[in-house]
Amino acid sequence: MKLRSLVSLTLAAAMSVGVAFAQAPAPFNVKIIGFNDYHGNLESPGVFGVNALVPTASRPAVGGAEYMAAYVARMKATNPLNVVVGAGDFIGATPLISALFFDEPAIETLNKIGLEFNAVGNHEFDKGSAELLRLQNGGCKITNGLPDPNSCKGFGSSVPGYFDGAGFRWLSANVVENATGRTLLPPYGIKTFNGVKVAFIGMTLKGTPNIVTPTGVAGLTFRDEAATVNALVPRLRAQGIESIVVLVHQGGFQNTQTGVPNQPITSDINGCTGDLRNANGTDSDLRAIVKQLDNAVDLVISGHTHAAYNCSVSTVDVRGTTLANAVSTPRPTGIPNRIGRLIPVTSSSAFGRVLTEIDVAINPVTRNITSVIVKNVLVDRTDAAINLAITADPTVKNIVLAYSAAVSPLANQVIATITAPMSNTANTAGEMPAGDLIADAQLLATQPAGVGGAQFAFMNAGGVRNPGFTQGAAYPYDLTYGNAFQVQPFGNSLVTMTLTAQQIKDVLEQQFANCLGQGTNNRIMQISNGLTYVWDNSGTCGTRIKSVTFTPTDLVINPALPTITAPAVNIVFDGMVQPVGPFRVTVNNFMATGGDNFFTFTGGVNVLGGAQDIDALVSYLASFKAPAAPYDPSNAALSKPRITRLN
Repeated sequence: MKLRSLVSLTLAAAMSVGVAFAQAPAPFNVKIIGFNDYHGNLESPGVFGVNALVPTASRPAVGGAEYMAAYVARMKATNPLNVVVGAGDFIGATPLISALFFDEPAIETLNKIGLEFNAVGNHEFDKGSAELLRLQNGGCKITNGLPDPNSCKGFGSSVPGYFDGAGFRWLSANVVENATGRTLLPPYGIKTFNGVKVAFIGMTLKGTPNIVTPTGVAGLTFRDEAATVNALVPRLRAQGIESIVVLVHQGGFQNTQTGVPNQPITSDINGCTGDLRNANGTDSDLRAIVKQLDNAVDLVISGHTHAAYNCSVSTVDVRGTTLANAVSTPRPTGIPNRIGRLIPVTSSSAFGRVLTEIDVAINPVTRNITSVIVKNVLVDRTDAAINLAITADPTVKNIVLAYSAAVSPLANQVIATITAPMSNTANTAGEMPAGDLIADAQLLATQPAGVGGAQFAFMNAGGVRNPGFTQGAAYPYDLTYGNAFQVQPFGNSLVTMTLTAQQIKDVLEQQFANCLGQGTNNRIMQISNGLTYVWDNSGTCGTRIKSVTFTPTDLVINPALPTITAPAVNIVFDGMVQPVGPFRVTVNNFMATGGDNFFTFTGGVNVLGGAQDIDALVSYLASFKAPAAPYDPSNAALSKPRITRLN
């Protein structure tokens, strides 16, 4: 009798388990839409191709806030469970249409696009933490005790004459206020889907203080990225959260060395050649972070390098299980975390050219993300490639048109005529045509004795912004203030200082990776007319600079035709510092305070402040406005090349 009861109970239990299995809730899908490095590009930044093999003439016009909004809406329409997130640098280094109005236009358009969570990037700190908090919380910019007339236009806010602030939440998990010990902004955001919480941890690169003017990060500490995430995992799990996405403003590049003879380099927006390793095989900064992450992290959305990549595995569950609906062609590999599991890592170029569409499956019982399928999508303003009409969002379009009209009187002022494009793409030695021009402008602005007595100028390459001077335009070209501002959008001021010959040698050696405090990448500065140098790529730290020659040149009399005023001076000859100098040198305030790891400049003496960089550039270019002769970047008097590379 007991046995029969036991059998009955066992059968009942088995049936109960069977019912439970039959009723187990199925995984559900959530759509994550990500992008990075918007940089206030309300208007289209130009043309862009899905890979480097697409001829420039065949690349479609892309981006623009109204088209970004339309693409986001179309993606959202396929799944009501969705979220829009960012990986930083959505403000700062912006075109005039946003910068003139203190980047309020960038925030207002991002609100309409539907952004919900955004990691802070280094450019979020360009104007300091107080200004970042104003943009988060709203209110007018106060200048000299009064609301600034360029603030609170309110074209995209709730009422004219007011600025609502960000409708999304900036996240700063690794940015800590020294005074309070708390993060400047929340470390993470949480959104709930079908009762399951998904966490988004947001942060910027720990090296932000090295690439932002010190006043912008005063009172803040930037902690290690991976350590910050890993420390938050137990905190999130204590809240029942198992689905974790990292939004990090740090990045890498697709490896341009395929290692396969005659194999073309595609740099496809959905590619991941080299798994984000550097060309020499070392880990990119981002790959090094991912390799340290806790296994709880399911997805990394990145930025900073303005590259597009899709390092994911569509055919394999991120937890290791093959998917039933696997696509026929495997995606590129993910990046291994600290236990070797492959993590999807994405980036969407910059300036609103690409959106990352991510479909994740979530197990409602375990609350884990069980699969991640990623696709980078070109924000094609015509979408002709797939024969599917895309209509600009009318509300966002009206905001853009309103700010365009407000900025146009200044932006459309013709300031000079140029005879040829001046790219911000460096040659093999590191010299840029646009960089030469900017350095010359800064020398002209500080050469007179009363404003600095400068003998030559250095310009950081990263400060020569995209897209260069009117690339792709018809020439001769009437250069506008808006064109110039695109290249010099930071509002840095000029600083002239005295350096010894040894300091000049040191700062030039400091351009190279891992030398005298430099980071892991070369940072070749741009130099003004009158200075030339030779560097040896086969050398080691301290031995690369072989010669530096200064030829006193007067730019003040006629910038188009500089005059030599004295014999050349060897500052460095055959690698040896010569007993000459000291010299008066101009840089921007970012470099003067050690930006880009050029710490040698902090030892300069007799420091004198000067004009803003954009004002110096406009003033210099004014000498090339009709009826004067246009600026010709090939003019022999400009003494190019200024930088020579050996080996």
